[in-house]
Amino acid sequence: MEKYSYIKSHSGSCRIFAAPFAVFLSNDDRNYVEPDISIICDLDNLDRKGCHGAPDWIIEIVSPGSRSMDYYTKLNKYHAAGVREYWLIDPQKNRIIVYDFGNRNDISLYTLQDTVQTNVIGGLSINFSEMKL
Repeated sequence: MEKYSYIKSHSGSCRIFAAPFAVFLSNDDRNYVEPDISIICDLDNLDRKGCHGAPDWIIEIVSPGSRSMDYYTKLNKYHAAGVREYWLIDPQKNRIIVYDFGNRNDISLYTLQDTVQTNVIGGLSINFSEMKL
């Protein structure tokens, strides 16, 4: 709950949505993805169906059944659509990959024992060693 409070107090316009939540990356109302966690700061992109356009920050938690979808298909879709940050959390490999598309397409690697900071919401960091994934 602390992270939700941080976002609300520091970037009041951003909202967090957990799956199931539809994200329409193209200009139609039929084709969508359902990220594990979506952070959306442009509230004009929201309606009762979900988000129309790219969320600012997407987090996917990789499972054996979603591995290729998360690492390849969604990565390419999110990058092409304009997602600013994409985090891939892979508990099986003890790895977090941060794709910072908004900052020269930087890629950073972390472990599940690290603290990771986002550039989408200034000053927000998540200590993964405190979580059970």
